[in-house]
Amino acid sequence: MAMRCFIALWLATSGLAQDAPKELTGAALVRAQYTKYEYEIPMRDGVKLFTSVYVPKDTSKNYPIMLQRTPYSVAPYGIDTYRAALGPSEHFQKAGYIVAYQDVRGRYLSEGKWEEMRPHRPTKSGKEFDESSDTYDTIDWLVKNVKGNNGKVGMWGISYPGFYVSAGMIDAHPALVAASPQAPVTDYYLGDDSYHNGAFMLAANFGFYHGFVERKGDPAPPSPRVPFQFGTPDGYDFYLRMGALANANEKYFKNESVYWRENTENTTYNDFWKARSVWKYFKGIKPAVLTVGGWFDAEDLQGPLRTHAAMEADTPPDSNVLVMGPWTHGSWSRGDGDRVGNVHFASKTGAYYRENIEFAFFEFHLKGKGEGKFPKAWLFETGRNLWQKHETWPPKDGESRSLWMRSGGKLAWQADAAPGYDEYFSDPMKPVPYLGYTYLGMLRDYMTEDQRFASQRPDVLTFEMDPLKEDVTLAGPIEVSLLVSTTGTDSDFVVKLIDVYPNDYPELIDKNPTKMGGYQQLVRGEPFRGKYRQSFEKPIPFEPGKPDRIDFVMPDAYHTFRRGHRIMVQVQSSWFPLTDRNPQKFMEIPKALSTDFQKATQRVYRGPTGSHLTFRVIPSR
Repeated sequence: MAMRCFIALWLATSGLAQDAPKELTGAALVRAQYTKYEYEIPMRDGVKLFTSVYVPKDTSKNYPIMLQRTPYSVAPYGIDTYRAALGPSEHFQKAGYIVAYQDVRGRYLSEGKWEEMRPHRPTKSGKEFDESSDTYDTIDWLVKNVKGNNGKVGMWGISYPGFYVSAGMIDAHPALVAASPQAPVTDYYLGDDSYHNGAFMLAANFGFYHGFVERKGDPAPPSPRVPFQFGTPDGYDFYLRMGALANANEKYFKNESVYWRENTENTTYNDFWKARSVWKYFKGIKPAVLTVGGWFDAEDLQGPLRTHAAMEADTPPDSNVLVMGPWTHGSWSRGDGDRVGNVHFASKTGAYYRENIEFAFFEFHLKGKGEGKFPKAWLFETGRNLWQKHETWPPKDGESRSLWMRSGGKLAWQADAAPGYDEYFSDPMKPVPYLGYTYLGMLRDYMTEDQRFASQRPDVLTFEMDPLKEDVTLAGPIEVSLLVSTTGTDSDFVVKLIDVYPNDYPELIDKNPTKMGGYQQLVRGEPFRGKYRQSFEKPIPFEPGKPDRIDFVMPDAYHTFRRGHRIMVQVQSSWFPLTDRNPQKFMEIPKALSTDFQKATQRVYRGPTGSHLTFRVIPSR
């Protein structure tokens, strides 16, 4: 009995997680150190948003508030039911923060109507609202009503919650002093979840919208998600048998998913998408910003890069830090971060980020702890596997160099003197897979996958350099310039930049069935739907057989092709089922029938004005 009384007194006076009995973990540990409250916070239009708030039991000091707004539920619900962990990482829970989680408008226990990436209103009056004002009203209520706060608020969120951080930074409440949009959805059409250069990201969106159902403020707690039954482990076979994209809505969504329809019916960069381009309002942002992304994020790689660049272009915040690591979507928030797929990075990058970058950022801005000396860009260089710091991104040093596609499947820093072309036959009924093995949906780590299977296909053009005599470090965006023709009136062109390992590369992963000698690691790959070559707003057909130019930019990379490795480029016209199939006929693809799909002969032209990639090569640091 005496021992129990001693422990109770100890918990009441100490409060923080590092002082908790060692046998407590998960929700029991949170319960021992925090008290949970639930509030319905009123917005300016009278709608109330459900918010769970966890407050440290130690009342000897005041704490900053960490806020996350989410469409994915703040469960568990009920003041006696606790989360298993609080904050962005274990460091926050141990250090002591007030942590608030909010169901955004129209989701789960919050009132109102939810809207996909609700458009920002740059001018508001009276009861007019958007996600920026909902964030402002929430923070205003929290700092005035939650006891024990120090008047400073930080926000964080990954993916869709990252979008709510971005929206909350605009016209921010004065108490919001630090914000971290991580893998933020920034422009669904321009390179995030929905479209990449006009090509619809089929597997990812089909899987997501089957599980993301409309919530009309239903007061019932969320029910367990019922997985979609594909009936096969083979996604390539499933989506091919589904037929034309038009079949998905009626056959599988039963015409009930408004979100799927919004995505598939808005195939151009029209007013629907432009209204949701939140990055256009990143001007004069006041809070300190830590934007985080992964070089191998299959969903929102473009989001953090565009977010940081947009802020830098127009009155950036005093502290505007970009962090990019060797991670898949959101994986920096958990695990070691020492590998993606078959590729190892020789260090625990996720653990390093969580303690030395993310936690240090919020500790400085919200508690005044630490030196607060953060570079403009804190990036992991793959290939050599090093953390690097830059004062600009992309870096200003180095030079722009072009890789030219040459005759005989060669790739070189100089173009062929004479014009020519390579051609392949594209059959949309036999599309090029994006993986060399069976997988059901979109593999999270496909962006480091071995491309040897594609090199062996006749409908994939492969161009390769001789082994490098010195390291080549790519830093920044990759510009693609293709001179192509097709016998169809529309076609996709997929471009992949690949790091080819030496044949004697050591086997680093025990029991790994993939042999790394000769491994063809995808460094960056993007599709482009040819009819958008002049404008994403107004597509135009190809004139069959007539050469035409396609220019586009692939997302940034920071990668060193090591001495002895080779650089490779592949070009193909399908990437299935990562992207939907192009019928190779100029039309509204979501309305295409199976009879509209046709074969085409594609040509990729070489020579002084031919096809090439351009990127910045910087000296090794």
